[in-house]
Amino acid sequence: MKPALVIGGGVAGIQAALDLANGGIPVILVEREPSIGGRMAQLDKTFPTNDCSMCILSPKMTEAGRHPDITIYTLSEVSSLSGEAGNFTATILRHPRYVDEEKCNGCGDCAGICPVEVYNSFDAGIGVRKAIYRPHSQAVPDKFVRDPEHCIDCGLCYDVCGPGAILHDDEDTEKEITVNVSSIVVATGYNTFNPSKKRNLRYITIPDVITSLEFERMINASGPTGGKIVRLSNGERPGRVVFVQCVGSRDNSIERPYCSGVCCMQAIKNSTLLREKYPDMEVCICYIDIRAYGKGYDEYFERAKEKGVIFLRGLPGEIIQGDERLEMQVENTETGELIILEPELAVLSVGMEPSTGAAELAGILGIELDENGFFSSAEPKTGPVLTAREGIYIAGATHAPRDIPDSVAMGQAAAMRASIVALRNRS
Repeated sequence: MKPALVIGGGVAGIQAALDLANGGIPVILVEREPSIGGRMAQLDKTFPTNDCSMCILSPKMTEAGRHPDITIYTLSEVSSLSGEAGNFTATILRHPRYVDEEKCNGCGDCAGICPVEVYNSFDAGIGVRKAIYRPHSQAVPDKFVRDPEHCIDCGLCYDVCGPGAILHDDEDTEKEITVNVSSIVVATGYNTFNPSKKRNLRYITIPDVITSLEFERMINASGPTGGKIVRLSNGERPGRVVFVQCVGSRDNSIERPYCSGVCCMQAIKNSTLLREKYPDMEVCICYIDIRAYGKGYDEYFERAKEKGVIFLRGLPGEIIQGDERLEMQVENTETGELIILEPELAVLSVGMEPSTGAAELAGILGIELDENGFFSSAEPKTGPVLTAREGIYIAGATHAPRDIPDSVAMGQAAAMRASIVALRNRS
């Protein structure tokens, strides 16, 4: 039987791959990063249950990594596609890892001796990693990757690696693999909005203005601060924290007219965790509207108010660096009162936007994007996973901003559609 191709190794892609493989259909899972897991792997807790994100995701990652009918290609992307439903020919471009995956045992001796430190993208830039590194402690595959851009070629990692797994630049180059597949599931996820585009919020220029993703890595026990909330300016714990909503969402001035769907609940979750962790901390959420639309979400919102989280209907016009704290002027749009907030840490709830390369991939696959740059569904109401090209299906936040349960459900739906094509064209 021809395999199905799943593009994207986040939670939606992993779920689609598992459903297909457990249904007896071989799967090729292509992921651009060194490890599968996607954005969910970066999160601390999940709403509305406050379950550990990796406690949910890691077993699925491990199952996919060990499944006999799933072949995972990391550091890879689809570069061309031809054919039709039931008989697609895809070319997969594999970028070099500079580490032999067959020989690497994941011991970490190479990273321990590496003298180079650079910002870690998995920790959203607030942590560091070595020039040879494992993406995170629960990465699948559990292999290291060498970063040729920052490697100084000192030779220490070559000497310390017992299995001799580390390769020189000329020993590992880009490779192309051609595969014949029956159907395709696209689950390439999303990017987070870069708030430096909103100059009034002073992201980057003021150290104590951070994004919600940076906050997720900070509050995570395995993150760069060991779960402690600190001000990046001085390393001290803040006494007042303000969450600013709709940064990169519901804003026509930056061509982001849509709601990102998850930001309200993420801020409510993180503010509740703060109040539980630091009962003396003052926590405020500045919002336009609270959109707690899912099962148990409104009750979660009410619990946050009971725990002492302050909800202020209004957004700051500007964030200013004061002598010791930040300063924000916010109009309470319910009362018309002008309020001056003086937090020590501001968290920008950044919205979702299409993943890098979405337009290029859409061109390769011959499917369409919507007006916001997400992959377009051919039948939004009755077949949200369908595209204009038969045999190609979409799942998760590649279609529109979605939370984890919706992404998983959509991954399962896409897998079902893909399996119909695969079974109909088995040979």
